[in-house]
Amino acid sequence: MRSKNRLTLEDAEVIALKALTFLADDESRLGRFLALTGLSASELRMRAAESTMLHAVLEYLAGDESLLLVFAAEASLPPEQIGPALQLLENEVAKS
Repeated sequence: MRSKNRLTLEDAEVIALKALTFLADDESRLGRFLALTGLSASELRMRAAESTMLHAVLEYLAGDESLLLVFAAEASLPPEQIGPALQLLENEVAKS
């Protein structure tokens, strides 16, 4: 991964996929995400690699600082990388 100031879209996608894995590894975390988004588990599986879904995952984490910090620690990522990654994905979603 590049320096925290030079994330690429690919870096952002990797971070979001790690975040999705983090949520999926814990039934209560995943359940809360699904409940808040209105997604089913099968829909999440089908759309997991879409920019809109990756954006939603990071947006969800960004809305819960304690969860974001746990994720960042478990993924060995500086928490400051989440914001730029979220912005890159938001820009990608806006293009489509």
